[in-house]
Amino acid sequence: MARKSGPTILQEELYPHSAERVREEIHDSDMDARLVDLDVNEESPFLRGQKRVSARRSSLPKKTANRLLWGVVAAFLLCIAAAGGTAMYHYGERSWRFRVESSDNIEVTGMQNVTKAQIMEVMGADIGRNIFFIPLAQQKTQLEQIPWVESASVMRFVPNRLKVEIHERTPVAFARVGPRMSLIDAGGTLMELSAKHKFSFPVILGMNPGEPLSTRAPRMKTYGEMVSALDGGGARYSQDLSEVDLSDLEDVKVRVNDPAGDVLVHLGSSDYLRRYRIYVTHAQAWRQQFQKLESVDLRYDNQIIVNPDMERMAKTASLSPAMARTAAAAGVKPAALLTRIGPHERAIPKPAFELTAKKLDPKAATVGAKKATVKYRVKKTAKASRTSARAKKSASAAKPASTSLKKFSGGGGPKPSPAVAKTQVGPGAGQ
Repeated sequence: MARKSGPTILQEELYPHSAERVREEIHDSDMDARLVDLDVNEESPFLRGQKRVSARRSSLPKKTANRLLWGVVAAFLLCIAAAGGTAMYHYGERSWRFRVESSDNIEVTGMQNVTKAQIMEVMGADIGRNIFFIPLAQQKTQLEQIPWVESASVMRFVPNRLKVEIHERTPVAFARVGPRMSLIDAGGTLMELSAKHKFSFPVILGMNPGEPLSTRAPRMKTYGEMVSALDGGGARYSQDLSEVDLSDLEDVKVRVNDPAGDVLVHLGSSDYLRRYRIYVTHAQAWRQQFQKLESVDLRYDNQIIVNPDMERMAKTASLSPAMARTAAAAGVKPAALLTRIGPHERAIPKPAFELTAKKLDPKAATVGAKKATVKYRVKKTAKASRTSARAKKSASAAKPASTSLKKFSGGGGPKPSPAVAKTQVGPGAGQ
């Protein structure tokens, strides 16, 4: 049988769709093989392939779980600390080791004028108490109520010791308030006289009993300004003053403790040093010109009034004998202890305590006694006695009114106006 000589029929012609499907399968298989080869190449050649194991995930994130763990640990530690603190509190509250047994457990420093008795009046109630239950702030406030105490601090030291530190006030003058004499500081606080120290201060007048601290404070400010001015340049004029009258801040009056006799000087309200130097320069000349130098008014510019009217001077209350002795022991100058009476006031009975001339100035009293003795030994005749009596009688009749505590410019007439005061002082008085 003869073969067919025509062209060969290909498979694609017989099965066209199956051929395409086979090509696509071959192509896909080639791509998978390539991918498999890539995966194999990415893996390390030294590691064997491991079987993947599915992991079970937690319901809470890892950070949240860590935070919860630390919170539980902190709460546990806090509970332990609270339990320990409670135990320590009960131990400190009930243990005898933390009780202040006696005053020996209270240490006080800084005392000079404050006494231990004053401190123990405040701190004595703490003896026998637990140191942790002593109100330190309250005790500090009570200690500062003591007049001599400016500030205080109270500290506790375990197991049973207290320490009190005192800062005392610094006195700057004596103050005469009614019938009492006290010390006073720059802020106006009054303090009791100290028996341990002796001061050299002038006595301040013009303080009234019962007045508040706000009233005394501006007066003490004026006093501080005056003392600073008088002591400027190393002059130390404030040491010559026995009294300072601050009743009128527009007219500060000082009493000078002069050996020839104390003099009241009006310094006004400013320029204290210049005005006081005028007094120092001319005091001797005024004593020679006038019979008795009682006071000098230097408040006015370009004029000086010598011995102005003193009837308006307020009389200060007399000191009791015990207070006078205490003040003298504290350093008050004798001139400030005298009670001065106006020229037209009634006579008062003799006090029970009197500072005699011998106590005030022993040297002057001795000299006066010698002179009196010499005078007493002179023999007088009857004629001389009658002549002396007539002379005394005529002198008393002709005695002017200026011999009392008031005297203006050496005459007994009425006080002239300030405008003509300079012309009546006399030559050289205002130079």
